[in-house]
Amino acid sequence: TIFALSSGHGKCGVAVIRVSGPASASALRSLAGMTHLLPAPRTAVLHSLLDPGTGEPLDRGLVLWFPGPHSFTGEDCAEFHVHGGPAVISGVLQALGSLPGLRPAEAGEFTRRAFQAGKLDLTEVEGLGDLIHAETEAQRRQALRQMAGDLGRLYQGWSQALTRNLAHMEAFIDFSEDENIEEGVLNQVDVSVEQLREELEAHLRDGRRGERLRNGVQVVIAGETNAGKSSLLNTICQRPAAIVSPVAGTTRDVVEAPLDIGGFPVLLSDTAGLRDTQDSVEREGVRRARERVEQADLTVAMLDVAEFPEDLTRLPQFLPEYLKKVLGDSQRPCLLVLNKTDLLSGEQLDSLRGVLAWATGLPPICLLSCTTGDGLEHFLGVLQKQVESMCGNPLVGAPSLTQARHRVHLVRCVEALAQYQHYRELDLALAAEGLRLGLTSLGRITGRVGAEQILDLVFKDFCIGK
Repeated sequence: TIFALSSGHGKCGVAVIRVSGPASASALRSLAGMTHLLPAPRTAVLHSLLDPGTGEPLDRGLVLWFPGPHSFTGEDCAEFHVHGGPAVISGVLQALGSLPGLRPAEAGEFTRRAFQAGKLDLTEVEGLGDLIHAETEAQRRQALRQMAGDLGRLYQGWSQALTRNLAHMEAFIDFSEDENIEEGVLNQVDVSVEQLREELEAHLRDGRRGERLRNGVQVVIAGETNAGKSSLLNTICQRPAAIVSPVAGTTRDVVEAPLDIGGFPVLLSDTAGLRDTQDSVEREGVRRARERVEQADLTVAMLDVAEFPEDLTRLPQFLPEYLKKVLGDSQRPCLLVLNKTDLLSGEQLDSLRGVLAWATGLPPICLLSCTTGDGLEHFLGVLQKQVESMCGNPLVGAPSLTQARHRVHLVRCVEALAQYQHYRELDLALAAEGLRLGLTSLGRITGRVGAEQILDLVFKDFCIGK
């Protein structure tokens, strides 16, 4: 029987201590001083808690009883809702530890027991973990949907279809010569496998929306020295996260700041100014900056308006060349920010807007002054739309991939289905092995895979005999 503090550490109004396992009932009786009767299941009862060794009062709080299998772990469970002072929590935990057959829980052990009892599959376990760690609204929505089983049901549906196809293949291989196996069984398997493969590939072509939403969209600010990259980071963060100086090349390393942009998680990175330099430290900073641009989900390319050509009509040719210099070979989305517009007169600003209105083939452009804040709200609105389009709405459509682990197993499943199609006309046993490998890959995502499922369907779908 295991026990642990289930609420957060530190001083709080109420702390929840959970117990799970066969000795939960005796632990509840010992601490609450009950002789025989337990509280009604899932009913909170106010009770004094006593040290079972000395009889000393520990606290007065709520106790709840959850008999298995109708509990989170599927086992007998008890909960103690006590005052959240460190001394109270410590006293109750020490009292539980003094009882025979009880030990402190390991990290994640309650959820592991829930999984082993079939209360949750692995995708729901991961959704629960994501929900606990969610920091933005969109992350919460995605995690809640996964914890509710939407993603698990999608994968389970594919597993059931693949199990049925494998069962039909096995039956045809083992019994087709002796029993009356329906004609066209293999053709039905071919059609089903092809359809399943198309669905899997479409699921994999999601632009990593779910993974981006779970881990945060990587947004990198890049550009030449003194373009205002650090000033933009500080303005968005509303704190001096990066050093700002008129000296070119002040930023040497990558400075990161996690943000919530319209409910979506963003990891914003400021990088060293891009230029040729003899300074070895700055040269390493430039290398890291280019590396971050290659890895970024979205690049904010910044340009000082003072760097514009004197003839603004040349701007539509100048800007693509600058973007090529900043982005290199990266094909990832980007925003172009023209900074220090406070240095331009009203007439110059009007001319600039007129030229940009006719420019084509450029990413979204934002005019900005980090000094005065003009254009910041528009920039943040454009950034939010870009991030939202990259993550998608977690409540709309089919559930998205959220873990790199899922992607690995789904890719292996697609490869296994390709093996089936390759060996279909050559060797049915090897083709069936492809289906088996695909089923195993899907089962590893949810944590549910076994030969019994195949045997059940063989005897259910085919009248092999008693």
